[in-house]
Amino acid sequence: MIRETVEYWSFWFQEYFLSKGMNPDLAIILNIIITGLVATLSIFLLDYILRRIIIKIFKSLSNKAKTTFDDYLVLSNFPKYIAHSIPLYISWKLVPILFREFPFISKIILIIISIYLIILGILVIRSILRTTKRYLSRKEKYKDKPLDSYLQVLMLFTWGIGIFFTISLLTGYSAISFVSLGAVSAVILLIFKDTILGFVASVQISVNDIIRIGDWITFSKYGADGYVIEINLATVLVQNFDNTFTTIPTYSLIAESFQNWRGMHESDGRRIKRSIYIKQSSIKFLTEENIADLKKIELIKPYLEHRQKDIINYNEKNEIDKSLLINGRNLTNLGVFRKYADALLHKNPAINKDMFLMVRYLEPTDRGIPVEIFCFSYDKKWENYEHIQADILDHLLAAVPYLGLEVFELPSGQDFITKG
Repeated sequence: MIRETVEYWSFWFQEYFLSKGMNPDLAIILNIIITGLVATLSIFLLDYILRRIIIKIFKSLSNKAKTTFDDYLVLSNFPKYIAHSIPLYISWKLVPILFREFPFISKIILIIISIYLIILGILVIRSILRTTKRYLSRKEKYKDKPLDSYLQVLMLFTWGIGIFFTISLLTGYSAISFVSLGAVSAVILLIFKDTILGFVASVQISVNDIIRIGDWITFSKYGADGYVIEINLATVLVQNFDNTFTTIPTYSLIAESFQNWRGMHESDGRRIKRSIYIKQSSIKFLTEENIADLKKIELIKPYLEHRQKDIINYNEKNEIDKSLLINGRNLTNLGVFRKYADALLHKNPAINKDMFLMVRYLEPTDRGIPVEIFCFSYDKKWENYEHIQADILDHLLAAVPYLGLEVFELPSGQDFITKG
C-alpha cells in the first residue's frame, strides 16, 4: 500500500506537466527535480524531528536510571546517530522508486547512502566504545588501566572493516576476497606498523602490569620524570614535576629500560641513600682524654663506655704495649662517628626501623672516605621525604667537627687567595 502511494506521488508532477502539453523528456526531468527536492526536505525534516524525540527519550530514561552508562551514551551522541539511521533507511527505499527511469543515477545515490550507512555504523560503534571507556574509567578497578589503548585498537579494526566494505561497494569486489589479498595485507602492515607495535605494547603493558595511570616513572632518554596521566595506543603521556608534558612511544616502554617508582609507593618506606665525604687526614685514634670528652655526647655515651671496657680488658689480657697508641685495639674518631650516625638514625621517629638500616664506608676516593647513610623513611611524599633527609644530613654535617673530623671539600679560588 505504501509503495503504491509513493509511486503514485512520484509521478504526479510528471503526469501534470504532460497534461499541460509539456515535452515528455522535460516533464520527466522536472518531475525528478521536484520530487527529489520534496523527498530531500521531507527526509531532513523527519531526521530533525526524530533526532529531537529520540534524544529527549534517552535523556528522560537516563535521568530515571540509576546507572551512569546511559548518561554517557547521551554524551557520546549515540541517540543522534540512531535517529539518523531511520531517515537513511527510508531514503534507501525511496531512491529506486524515485529514479526508476534513471537506474544509473539510482545506483550512484544508493552507493552514497550505503557509504554513509557504513560511516554511521562506525560512529555508533565509536559512541558505544567511548561510553564503555568512560563508564569503566569511573570504577576503581579500571582507573589505572590503559583503556584508551583498547578503545583505539577496536576503533582501528572498526575503521578497517568500514574501509574494506566501502572499497567493496566502489569496486564491486566482495570484502572477503579483498581482505584476503596478500598485497593489500602487506600494505596494511606497512601503513599500520607503528599502530601494530603500539597495540602489542599496550597488551603487554596491561597483562604484565608494567605501568598504570598515576605511576611515577623516570625515562631519561625522553626527559620524562613525573606521573603517567594517559596511556593510549601510540603514546604514553607523562606530566613532569615542572608541569611540562612528555610523550613516550608506547612500544619504548617494553623495548627499553625505564624506572617505575610504584614499588616505592607500595612499600613501607622510601629509601634515603646519601654519603658524607670525610677528609682522610683528619682520621685518628682516640686517646683516653678524647674518649672522656666524647662521653658528653648522649647518643654515643653507652657505646663508648661499653667499647672502652672491652678494649681495656683485651689490651690488658694480651699485655699490649700502649706506649704507642697504634698498638692493640683502639677507637677511632671515624668509627665513633659511624656509630653516632647509626644511633641518630635509630632514634629518629621518621625512620622505619623494620626496613634495612645501615651506616657504612664506601671505597676511598680522591675526595676522601664516603660514609654512606642507608635507611628508609616512613613518609614517602616527596616534600616530606626531602625534609627528613635534609634534617639528617644537616645534623651529621654539623656533628663532624665534634669528632675531630673534617668534611672534604674541593678548594675554591678564594681558598688559594686566602692561603697566599
